[in-house]
This record gives sequence, C-alpha cells and structure tokens, in this order.
Amino acid sequence: MIRHHPDENLLLEYASGSLARGPSLVVAAHVQMCADCRSQLHTLNNLGGSLLNGSPAQPLQANAFERLMERISQIPEKILHKSEESSTPAPVSREPAMDHLPKVLNKLLASNPNRRWKTLTRNLQICRLKSGQREYEVAFHSLRSGSGLPKHDHRGREFALVLHGSFSDHNGIYGRGDFVLREPGQVHRPIATQDMDCLCFSAVEAPVSLTGVRGLFLNPLIPFRPG
Repeated sequence: MIRHHPDENLLLEYASGSLARGPSLVVAAHVQMCADCRSQLHTLNNLGGSLLNGSPAQPLQANAFERLMERISQIPEKILHKSEESSTPAPVSREPAMDHLPKVLNKLLASNPNRRWKTLTRNLQICRLKSGQREYEVAFHSLRSGSGLPKHDHRGREFALVLHGSFSDHNGIYGRGDFVLREPGQVHRPIATQDMDCLCFSAVEAPVSLTGVRGLFLNPLIPFRPG
C-alpha cells in the first residue's frame, strides 16, 4: 500500500508543465504506480482543460500555418522518428529489482544504454543517468538490506521514489511506490529494512551534506553530476 504522495501543489506544478524535468521524472514514475495520484492528476488536467476552453481565443498570424510547416520541414529525420524508437519495450535488465519499473523509467533507461553502477560505500551503489537537463542529478540508488546511510542534511531539494524494498528514518517507513520530498535543512538517516535491498530513484538539486566532524572532511569530496 502506498502511503506517501506528492502534495496537491506539486501535482499541480506537474500537471501544468511548470515542474523541472528532474522532479517531473520522479513524480511521473510515482503517478504510474499510484492509482490515487493518477485520479487526482486526471481531475487537475480536466480542470485545466475547462479553464483553457473558457479563455478568450487569440487570433493567429496570417502566415502561422506556413511558418509551422516550414519549421517541421527543417526537423532532422531521426528526430521525427524518435518517438517510434522510444516506444520499443526496454530489454530486461540484469538487475532483478529493476525488471518491473514504471514506463517513464524504462524509457529513461533505454536512453542510457551505457549506464554504470558505482560503489560509493560498502552499502550504497549509485547509477547516474542523463535526462536532458542541467539542474538536477538523476540517479538510481541501491542500499544494502539492514544498512544505513550516514546522518546528513540536504543543501537542495531531493525528490525520491522507492521502487523496491523499503527504508525508514525518524519520519516513518517508506515502501514500494512511496514518494519522498526532502527540503534544504532537513536532517535524516535512512536505514534499509532487513529483508531486502532498497532501490530508489531520485532527482536532487544539490549534494547532501554529512553532519558532524566526518562532514568537515568528506563533504568537499561528495560528487554531484547534474545532467
């Protein structure tokens, strides 16, 4: 059962197209896993459509259609057929926990054929992905069962989605499908549950900051690669 969701304001940002691409990927993946949020998003889209229909019509320039056709004719052939290529189902991965992902993440994986998992600590691995933007680092994180991350602060917002397994912190337990938003200044220490590894997908706008004396030495070394 999914217990943690984006709030209505965040869903409204997503529905209106004003949410940045990194967070939008996380929200989209959650919506594809959550029937409640799909229903709420459908309501917001219908409301937006009603408001648009009620707006006064704006006249088009006399040559608008000709200009549109000219721009289309200048688009390279490979871009025109990109949507057909992206509709091809993603191959089954070698990571079992990633075999049943939301469609939006399968498409993202298909556009990152050369992705690599890197070990950050003995308990944590990361797989960074290219997503066509330069604001957020977009990545999968795999935390070994029963292990925890060091206590840390957030320098920027972090949007995350649990895809497999679960973890807990002082705010509660987060399982498959749960959406997590951490704001700058929020300190926590995620710990994966004992029964299985925890796989998350996230978009972060700044590197985390380890607390305590350890952070004085390690924080300058924490990598951050938006893309």
